[in-house]
Amino acid sequence: MLTIVKPLVNGLDSPLGLDVPLPRFSWQLESAKGGKESAAYRVKLSTSEQGLYQEGKGLLWDSGRIMGPELHLLYGGPSLKSNTRYWWQVGVWDRDGNGYEMNPAWWETGLFPGDWQAQWIWRSSDIQINDYTYFRKTFVLSAPVVRVKVYVSAHHVFQLYVNGERIGGYGSPAPTGLPQTKYYLAYEVTSLLLQGANCIGAVAHYLGGSGQNYVNGLPGFLLQMHVEYADGTQELVNSDLTWQSLRLIPHRIGTPYQQSRRLSGIEDYDASLFDPSWLTSELELGEEQCAPVVLAHSAVQQWQLKWQQIPEAREFECILPVATTEPFLNGDEEWVQVFDTGKIISGWPKITLPGIAGVSIQLRYAESLDDQGRVAHNVCNEDSSNYYDIYTMHGQSGIETWQPDFSFKAFRYVEVNGYPQPLVEGQLQVIAVSTDMAKTGHFHCSSPHINKLYEVSLRTQRNNVLGQVVDCPHREQAQYLADTDLQAETLLYNFDAYGVLNKTLQDFTDGQLEDGTFPFVYPSNYEHPDFFIQIPEWDMHYATLLWKLYLFSGDEQLLHRYYEPMRVMIDAYMSDLSPETGLIPLGSAWHISDWPYPTVEHEGDHLTVQQIKAWQALRITADAAALLGKREDQEAYTRQAARLKESILSHLYDPASKLLHDSSGSNAFHQGVNALALYAGLLPDEHREAAVNAVSEKPWESKTVLSLPLLRLLFEEGRQELAYHLLSKTDYPGWGYMITQGAETMWEGWDDIESHCHAWNGYPARLLQEYICGIQCSAPGFASVLIRPYFALDLDFAEAVVSTVRGHIAVRWERVSKSVIQLRVTIPCMMSAGLMLDASTSHPIRVLTAGGRAIWGSDLGHSTVDGIVRCDLKDASLNLELLSGEYEFRIHYSE
Repeated sequence: MLTIVKPLVNGLDSPLGLDVPLPRFSWQLESAKGGKESAAYRVKLSTSEQGLYQEGKGLLWDSGRIMGPELHLLYGGPSLKSNTRYWWQVGVWDRDGNGYEMNPAWWETGLFPGDWQAQWIWRSSDIQINDYTYFRKTFVLSAPVVRVKVYVSAHHVFQLYVNGERIGGYGSPAPTGLPQTKYYLAYEVTSLLLQGANCIGAVAHYLGGSGQNYVNGLPGFLLQMHVEYADGTQELVNSDLTWQSLRLIPHRIGTPYQQSRRLSGIEDYDASLFDPSWLTSELELGEEQCAPVVLAHSAVQQWQLKWQQIPEAREFECILPVATTEPFLNGDEEWVQVFDTGKIISGWPKITLPGIAGVSIQLRYAESLDDQGRVAHNVCNEDSSNYYDIYTMHGQSGIETWQPDFSFKAFRYVEVNGYPQPLVEGQLQVIAVSTDMAKTGHFHCSSPHINKLYEVSLRTQRNNVLGQVVDCPHREQAQYLADTDLQAETLLYNFDAYGVLNKTLQDFTDGQLEDGTFPFVYPSNYEHPDFFIQIPEWDMHYATLLWKLYLFSGDEQLLHRYYEPMRVMIDAYMSDLSPETGLIPLGSAWHISDWPYPTVEHEGDHLTVQQIKAWQALRITADAAALLGKREDQEAYTRQAARLKESILSHLYDPASKLLHDSSGSNAFHQGVNALALYAGLLPDEHREAAVNAVSEKPWESKTVLSLPLLRLLFEEGRQELAYHLLSKTDYPGWGYMITQGAETMWEGWDDIESHCHAWNGYPARLLQEYICGIQCSAPGFASVLIRPYFALDLDFAEAVVSTVRGHIAVRWERVSKSVIQLRVTIPCMMSAGLMLDASTSHPIRVLTAGGRAIWGSDLGHSTVDGIVRCDLKDASLNLELLSGEYEFRIHYSE
């Protein structure tokens, strides 16, 4: 029997505003019996649940029975209507002809181009930095409503209220590249509206200032509400010139930026200027309280609106920080207190205090303390006296609560001053906030140190997904291609992260420059001289990130969407090849082979890492062209890759050492440079073993960027013991050193300086799942998986779960005795698996059992068991081929 589960539309569960013309339906299968597969499937679509069962009448689209084992289908019916709920259903047939159907599911469309009737508005035509506008609209609903849907956007962020109730998450909409993409949000608000008078309120915040991690654009707010009455009639409530803006608002406009890169402004909030009645329809506000709005600049009206498919940010942890010292008086009346959250978080503090009219409370942030034990005046390693927010109390009621939640702060310590009494427990909370990605993966083992390594890696990842995948949450909060690429598998293996990684590719597609290259970060005010930077090596990560996302998801629509930007990017570099060497020459950009504090030599005209990454990008482009049926492109990029490889080996390879030089003017053979080349498969096959030996025997000199290919190479080339040692050791350098120094989030590099919350250093989490438990994707969309665990000698057990588009893969191994290991493996429906067990002369396997039955032994040969297709010894490994199902093995090693 097959059960159809997890029905998704464009990878989302019941999305509310999907505005793509051809959505992608996907599902998973479950079965109590191993090896079960579907042989055919069918997708039906209707505008009602009942219509799914009305053949030829209520059905809008019926794919018909399609032969094959697919778990997804692209919509192929008539054009979809906007602002409409659609019901859909999947049916499958197994190989015996038995049919199964899932329970109907639904999703809703958003607004398509041409459906927008609302106008972008603002409070005035003046453009100011760190500007806030408080919008208000009262309206009357003439009858009971059955459905009310609101679509809303702003630049840069908004907070929305319906009849006084806050709607939605934080940091919305997420940053995008204008004018190509501007996100809007969709909310179902039927239950909040009443027959009669109603009120919509919104606060919109415009940053300006040409900061690093967003596009200035222009200020504006947009809202379109669709009202459906019980009698079937409809009505629109739109942002237009009938809206009002408050004249007197609690947020001070034009405050200084908190960081040198102008990511957020100080929130200076005077609660005495806030009248909560502005959010209700009971109070009519006149000219003294409200001003008429104006239309936003005409350029804003041309922005291409797209529904935000990634989740909004949400509060996911509330922490009670601990006072680091006794409170002390700064002057006669002002108490100063410093609180420790215990770890760096992304989010904000929240105060709940008895109100005293006119008292201003300052909340200052940092990840470190100064010599006097007060919060340092910096943001990460950059000086800043502005990393604080201010709340002025109104004193008109007993308790006042406030949090500065229009921007993400990142800090460990909070300094509170200005309140005339010391704070007591519970009056200050710290709220951890990030994009609402569901946690899907798992790792746990017998080592507290390794468990801490995993936990710290994931916390760092959480802190650095803030509407975009960023490098660090405090100093830069910027989206880099290389950083996202280094984070990709940890995010995919442990969170529902497809959407945020897809967004990175879309953002850089929007930001692609005329010559085909990319800005060093995006979204960004790239034209500003502070950020007019390029990193050619980082551009190549567009290709590797795309390919990782495709392999994980199996979604060929990614290749259709991003093939052209990838092709244009690699063409830009290939057009600049040196006619003498056939290599990409150094340019005027900022070149990075490894980071931070790299030891790779950049001498001469050609950098080896840049050539290797370009070769990888060419091969990916050729493979993508093949999948897309672009045969001429495939052949052309395959030839270019072959020529570039020949040039690399001709000009940068040393036959005596079997290694590549760091660059054309260097005599050094950097460990990381050659690990990257070997892992990519660039070096000559006949010298591969010698090169791997040379790389393995070198002292560890790779930094964060090149240590990832180094560790993967070591794990996959039989040097697991060395790879595990580098991953788990507790002395300098390495991740374990950070842990022993008390790190609760990963540092930018091995040294206790600069950023102490840098997400690209969080990849140990997925290496533990990928190599200690051995879960490795071996076909696009996890059609097959390789299970190749490493039974580290200092571990008694290890277990991991990785969630895929086909379901959860679970692996657990534990030592039963000195010579016996028990291994449990779960492979979901529609997936096959290869199981590879070390059977080298140093680890000879005497007997392998499955479900208590011997299936292989040195004296037994191979005995069949249901679900195990093959079991043989080859190349010092015992190799099994498994169908889907649950397995329990016992591996008996010779003592």
